[in-house]
Amino acid sequence: MAASLLNKALKPIKHPNFLSAFRSLNFSSIAIAHGNPSDGPSSSSFTFDNANNNKEKDDNSIYIKPPTSNASTEKTTSVTMPMSFMTGSIVGKRFYEKVTTRESDDGVGWTVMLDYRTLKTPSKRPLKLPTLALAKAIAAEWEYQQTDGIRPFTMPLMKLACTALERVPLTRTKIIEHLMKKFDQDLVFCRAPEDNTLTAGVHARQVEKVDPLISWLNSEFGFQPIVYSSFFGGKQGEGLSKAVENLLKKTDDCELAAIDALAAASHSLVIALGIFRGKLQIEEAIELIRLEEDLQVDKWGLVEGGHDVDIADLKVQISSATVFLGLSRKNFFH
Repeated sequence: MAASLLNKALKPIKHPNFLSAFRSLNFSSIAIAHGNPSDGPSSSSFTFDNANNNKEKDDNSIYIKPPTSNASTEKTTSVTMPMSFMTGSIVGKRFYEKVTTRESDDGVGWTVMLDYRTLKTPSKRPLKLPTLALAKAIAAEWEYQQTDGIRPFTMPLMKLACTALERVPLTRTKIIEHLMKKFDQDLVFCRAPEDNTLTAGVHARQVEKVDPLISWLNSEFGFQPIVYSSFFGGKQGEGLSKAVENLLKKTDDCELAAIDALAAASHSLVIALGIFRGKLQIEEAIELIRLEEDLQVDKWGLVEGGHDVDIADLKVQISSATVFLGLSRKNFFH
């Protein structure tokens, strides 16, 4: 999946197989005006939807829903996009000329404008962002879309913003439960055996690179983590687990979305918290995540089209979540 994702992101036009797949998509549009003429152009909105009245149409089709009432005198339009925006498919040609940002109508937060259309989430909620910096970053993702197709897999900040606005408020408790369920088997707690000639080198590297993070975790939360070498994992103390869980409960939606994305990419809640608290930089986190695999690469060599693609994909996931985390904080530039 990582290789496929990166190939799409790096060479979406020159790759013949990609072009063939793209041409096979069935894009359709039906231009029908609707809305209140007194609202003006600013009332129009760009949205995404998985609903389609015509079940025979391709799910990747772009269409404009007809109104249920007489629209002969109405002048504004509303564009509806398929839910595949969140899954990585190309969702249609670029239909806008200019991307801008503006303050939200209630004065709390910022929104992105595609020409005169207000950008919305897949469930048609306004994409109201906490900071102007994050709004401009997401606007840049839309600005750099090519004319032949909108590629969601090149817009990680937009995806994280939709997650923070849509998924986190509804499933916050489940997200935290899932993170804590994996905490005992965290990557940084698993230690290679020291008395085995095959793993002695890995153990030495873990002591050098991971132990400082273990010490930080102890000082940060006041409880000593338990390190283990068993394939079946270990069990962290109740005090440490409760302290970490309480921290997660205090996060806002953008922070929890970023932590969840970082933990999923790194297989480590501790590394995610290290980035969240400023203990780890992006490069340091990637080095810890790939510690064992990089040792194997040093010994046996790098597989082109495999290891290099995985590394690039990991850098995108960790970097985008870290950037999203920073830009969503109102005091980030102070």
